[in-house]
Formats: sequence, C-alpha cells, structure tokens
Amino acid sequence: MASPIHLQIKSMYTDFSPKEQAIADYILENPSKVSHSSISDLAAELGIADSTFFQFTKTLGFSGFKDFKLALLKQENDLSAVTIHENIQKNDSELVMAQKVFDSNIKTLTDTKKLLNEEDLNAAVKIISASRRLYFFGVGGSEIVATDAYHKFLRSPIPVGHSTDYHIQLMEASLLTEADCAIVISHSGKSKETIHIANAAKKSGAKVIVVTSQANSPLAKLGDVVFISISEEIEFRSEALASRIAQLSIIDSLYVILMFHNRESAQETITKVREVILGLKENKTD
Repeated sequence: MASPIHLQIKSMYTDFSPKEQAIADYILENPSKVSHSSISDLAAELGIADSTFFQFTKTLGFSGFKDFKLALLKQENDLSAVTIHENIQKNDSELVMAQKVFDSNIKTLTDTKKLLNEEDLNAAVKIISASRRLYFFGVGGSEIVATDAYHKFLRSPIPVGHSTDYHIQLMEASLLTEADCAIVISHSGKSKETIHIANAAKKSGAKVIVVTSQANSPLAKLGDVVFISISEEIEFRSEALASRIAQLSIIDSLYVILMFHNRESAQETITKVREVILGLKENKTD
C-alpha cells in the first residue's frame, strides 16, 4: 500500500528546495483545497508556474498532477487529521501539557506504523538471521537508540556488538565482513560521522540496515533496507527526540520478528541471560 502523501512529504521535506517546501507546506496545510482544485488555480495561489507544481508531484513519485490529486482525494480523511495536539499553550495545565506530549508520541508511532511494509521487514530479518555478527551504530541522540537495541539483541541468538565511542564505532565498521550486518541509526540521515560509519561498513562488504526520518538522506541511500520514522516537533522538544520513540519501536519489531523466526535458539539464549541475572538478584544482600 502506498504511503500517505503527508508522510511522504514529511520524510522528504528537508531535501526540497525552498520553492518545493512552499508547495509542500501548502499541501499539508490545505489538503482538502488541493484535492478539489485545478493545477492552474493552485499555481496561481502560490505564485508559481503550472509546470513547477507538476514537477513537484513527479518528485513525490506520481506520474503527474492527476495521479497525485486522485491519491490525495483517497487519503483526504487522513490528511484532515494531520494537526492534532502538538502545540503546548502558555495557559495549559501541567496535566494538559503531559497529555499533549503523549498525543504527539502516539501520533509519531501511528504515522511510522503506516510506513512499515512487509517486504522491508522480511528482508531485514533475513539479513539479520543470516549474519555472523550484528553491530549497532549511532552518534549523539541516536547512540541511545543503538545502545537500547544492543541491550535488547543480546538476548537473541545472533552475536551483537556496539560501542558508545564514535572512533571505536568507525573501527568496528571497517572490520565487518560480508557475513556481518550493520544497523545504522540517525534521525537526520545527514550526520557526517554516521555516514562515515555506514560507508566503512559498506566498503567492508557488510549489509547495512538504516533507520532514519529522512527518506532521501545520504544515509538512506547507503542502506540495503531502510526504515523511516516520522515525528512531529513541538515546543521545547526537538523532532529528533520524538523520532527516538518511533525508532525504538522499529528496533523492537525487528527483534520480536527475529526471535519468533528463531524460537528454539532464541529460547536458549534468553534462558542463559535470565539465569545469570536471576543469580545476581538472589545473591543480593542489601
């Protein structure tokens, strides 16, 4: 199933030119009007040529304006609900502020869920299952997601690795082989450090799975499989922090699918981990 248009636009937004961003903003803010207007009327409203709007629809992957408009009409109900409780107001109570944060997180998960497809999930899990080693890479805020993934996949039957230090991550990536897999996480997909890591992993022959919020980012173009997380930015909290929740859920999904596909060996690993942790708890005296 095709991704909702507003999610396509958001995942590609940072790569648009200023004129394309103006068109994108207009579509996101006026989906119903766009779906019921002619290309000439829209172009006149935006002060651009018909051909500019036409080319924008081609950039989104449509054959032209008619194809774009038909898809938009089908998705109009979804698009009308793009803006929900995102902005915290000065007079909001503490409870309302918290509820709006929860609402934003829920929307982040819902939007990201819509972008998932079975082909990518199957491909990623097959790569991971066939890997001799699995390494997680992330810098800055994305390192938190990579660490969480490492902690989780330690319970899987696949040997895993992760370092919090960028230079060590870069060295680890360079030492991977064709039998290994790298999962590289970056919200923007434009971090030079993360791109260096992904390039090193690709050069070593390893398969690369990318988790990012930008579908057309340099990092996404390096991935054998790419997962897109969608998030909304609200005041006092960056979009990158919101995307972390979606990225964690993507990693959780890969972990659960992997464990179900390898139930017997996965159960052995889980049992070993539980036994050693339980031993620590039983020996605790304070």
